[in-house]
Amino acid sequence: MPRDLFRVHDWRNDIVTLGEVPGEFIREESEGKLDYAWPAQVNKLLVGSSKTGVGHDLILSLGQVVPHEVVGFANYNKNIFVGTGGVLGIHRSHFLGAVYGMERMMGRVDTPVRRVLNYASEHFGHLLPQIVYVQTVVSKNAAGKLALNGLFIGDDAECFELAAELSLKVNFKMMDREIHKAVVFLDPEEFKSTWLGNKSVYRTRMALADDAELIVLAPGVHEFGEDPTIDMLIRKYGYCGTPATLEAVKNDATLAGNLSAAAHLIHGSSEGRFKIRYCPGHLTREEIEGAHFEYGDLAETMAKYDPAKLSDGWNTVDGEDIFYISNPGLGLWSYKGRFKD
Repeated sequence: MPRDLFRVHDWRNDIVTLGEVPGEFIREESEGKLDYAWPAQVNKLLVGSSKTGVGHDLILSLGQVVPHEVVGFANYNKNIFVGTGGVLGIHRSHFLGAVYGMERMMGRVDTPVRRVLNYASEHFGHLLPQIVYVQTVVSKNAAGKLALNGLFIGDDAECFELAAELSLKVNFKMMDREIHKAVVFLDPEEFKSTWLGNKSVYRTRMALADDAELIVLAPGVHEFGEDPTIDMLIRKYGYCGTPATLEAVKNDATLAGNLSAAAHLIHGSSEGRFKIRYCPGHLTREEIEGAHFEYGDLAETMAKYDPAKLSDGWNTVDGEDIFYISNPGLGLWSYKGRFKD
């Protein structure tokens, strides 16, 4: 595909608002914790205009259905209203998910954030061209290679729900015992920030025991946020836990204006329940510890926990049982005692 056909999504400027999900609906979905309206925003190229001369008959949305920390499962209308969404819509949807609680969301199709997105589809979807979703379900096979488990193509919620049903079977790892030490590898080609790299925290937290240690091997990580303002806010506050983050939102207008950053700070904290040791390729000890993580030397830690010698799942290293994950983006792990419904 010619490179000049690709467009950068400027989520702060190149957007149009199709309509608003009312505050009353948000209040109900957040169990009374929030009452703001939610703008259904998309990149202006999706709508087209007479001024730009750009218009489309069909939108193809391609992507993977997998458990997700903000909405329950990735894909479907999240790709439109968040993937090409605007700053306010992205911030407010992330914060709704964080306030409701990620451990109540992950691996579930019917969640408050999804219901907000569905409201937007039902009420404002007619303002867009037809959207056809091409949704994959991917996992690792017995040989440790990525394999396609399912392909779901359609334009409605049922198609997405069928894909999510399969993803729950192949991407959700229900465990009989808790993890006391986990080692997660972040592929440097995919994970260059803690914004994405903290999937290592999100996706394992329900499997980690109290006082467990999570070791994150992050050779490509060189920043916290992939947006300058978000990066600044993460550096300022760090992953300090829910009470401190909510208090900061009350007192800092910049953080209150970037609620996805506040949500991310909540998601990336262990809330003091377990230890997170980050081993970055391009951040200093001071930067890591300033973000409220513990620091690990990458070369030293990888010499002990060599990804080339470990296999996904339980391993024994120096007489100690550790649980290894080669890509946290492909699954969701939980101790069955923490996922009772």
